[in-house]
Parts: sequence; C-alpha cells; structure tokens
Amino acid sequence: MNDTKHLDLDIKLTQHSHGAGCGCKIAPADLEKILASTLGTLPDPRLLVGYGSRDDAAVYDIGGGRALISTTDFFAPIVDDAFDFGRIAATNAMSDVYAMGGTPLMAVAILGWPLQKLGPELAAQVVEGGRRACHDAGIPLAGGHSIDAPEPFFGLAVTGEVEIAHIKRNDTAQDGDVLLLTKPLGIGVLSTAQKRGKLRPGHANIGRDLMVMPNKVGAELGRLEGVHALTDITGFGLLGHLAEMCAGSGLRARINYADVPLIPESRDYVKEGCYADGALRNWKSLSTKVMGVEGLEPLMLLNDPQTSGGLLIACNSSFVDKITSLVENSGSTAHCIGALEKADGTSMIEVLS
Repeated sequence: MNDTKHLDLDIKLTQHSHGAGCGCKIAPADLEKILASTLGTLPDPRLLVGYGSRDDAAVYDIGGGRALISTTDFFAPIVDDAFDFGRIAATNAMSDVYAMGGTPLMAVAILGWPLQKLGPELAAQVVEGGRRACHDAGIPLAGGHSIDAPEPFFGLAVTGEVEIAHIKRNDTAQDGDVLLLTKPLGIGVLSTAQKRGKLRPGHANIGRDLMVMPNKVGAELGRLEGVHALTDITGFGLLGHLAEMCAGSGLRARINYADVPLIPESRDYVKEGCYADGALRNWKSLSTKVMGVEGLEPLMLLNDPQTSGGLLIACNSSFVDKITSLVENSGSTAHCIGALEKADGTSMIEVLS
C-alpha cells in the first residue's frame, strides 16, 4: 500500500513514450549485433556468469562459497500511474536476482525524466513506488542517478548474493527436464490496449497486479538440486527466453500451447488487433527456430513481451510437486507447459496445439 498521497494530475504516463515496459527491449537479432566484439570479456576466473550466456545477471565469486549478483533493468512507463510504474520497474529489476537463485541486498535507482513536460513531483511518485517495492523486498534503495530526458524511464541497478552451489543459470537445463511457468502471458497485450486507449475500465489493474508480484520464490528454487535451469520471462517473450535456454543447454523444447497460462482477457484484445510491436520483432528473430505456431493468438501471446513476468523453470520431473507447492505458497501458480529433449537438428522449439 502506498503511504504517500498520489498527485491529482490527469497525466497518462504511457502517452509520453514510444514504447512500454520490457516491450522497449532491443530485439534479439539487433542485440547480437550490438554485443558483437573482437575484444571479448577480460578473463577473470571469479566471473562465474557474464554476458556470454545471455543470462539474467552477472555473478562474481567473492570467496567463502559465496557470490555477488549484479544486474540492471529500466524501461519506459507500462502503466499510467506514476507510483505503480515505479513499483513495477523495481519489481522487474529485482526479478533478475531471484532468477539466478539469489537474494537482493540493495538497489540504486536509474531515472530519466522530461522535467519541463512532467515536472519533478510526478518523478517523486515514481521513485516512491520503487522505494516501496524495495522496502517490501527487505532491501534499501540506497541511491541512484537521474537525468533530464526526452522520454520518462525508470529502473534499478540491483546487487544480490547467492551461495555458489545454489546459482541457477539459464543454460544448464538437462535432457528430460520438465518446463514450468509461474505467471500467465499477456502483459504486453494489455499494456498495448492501454496505450491505445482501448483497455476496458474493469481490466485496468489485471496487469498491474501481476507485475508487482515478486519472484521471491526464485531464492528458494535455488536451493533445490532438482531445479537445473531458471530464467524470468521479460521482453523477449516466452519463446525468446526458452530459445536462450535451449541454445545454451544444447536441447530442444516441446511445449503444449493448451497448457501455457494466459491472461484470459488478453485473448480478446488480440482478436481486436491489440498486440505489442515487440511481439513481431521477437518472432522475426525466432521464426526459423520454432515450428507449430499457427494462428494469430499463439503467435502474439507466445512472443508477447512480458514486464516483470514469471519464472521459467527446467527441473527433474520428481521435483514438480515440491516446486508447485513452493510457488503456490509464494502467491502464484506453477504450470507444467512442456519438456526438454536432446536437440535433433530440426527446430529448437516445437509448439503443440
């Protein structure tokens, strides 16, 4: 609950940026070009996870069997309310630490704000929302940096910790692993409907309530040997992040579309033509690696860019009940959506209807 009074301003933040939430992420194909380098990463045996695996965060060995986790994430408004925008952006940033099996320690804020258009009072509400999310996670918002920018954006740089034995990467899945997903897809669809002024009043808080739900259970999953790989679903959509898991692990995935959790209301908005441009960019990068995606709805929802999305878990089948119980105790639900198998030289992902 926000302890600070909201400003009574008729300002819709989503109308002040060209994109929204993790839908602002640069498409995978373009990101490959940006990250290409002949220099490479400075060799350091203590750097346990770097950007080479496209994982959720960097991990650095600090000795004594422990490691630091470092990550940053920021984006343009995904909701119109400033306080909620701050909460969502902060929750999303901390999710990368949980996705590595770790626990956040502290955060610093990253703020870009068009002061002449939106004023400092509204920016204060955004930061307060971020501070609330950090407070709820039990960590301090310890500082930050801000600039006057043409479009608003906000996020956090988060430092976390994890026992080295409990690190969960996105490229260590095993043949025969079951795939579980902890939040429904469709956030990008709802945010697109909102940005276009088509989101029905009764649906205003559906996406918000999912996005402010933290993935704290990731720290508990980190302690389970049967969890072999872990990542959170954000801007590249389910198929994009699953493709990273498959490529890094040398596996292919079969997923059952009927078992994939979806926000029910998002299906109607897709029929009305409300879907994120980011979904099309994601599919352009994946279309040669995926088979079985037929119809507009599966195409848009499986590629839908999620903001503060759920965890994608690859685990031994004998751990499904344990994981399901942990996720339910955290306030969410784990859905079995498919399984992993040895790569056979055909598609990386097969979607079964």
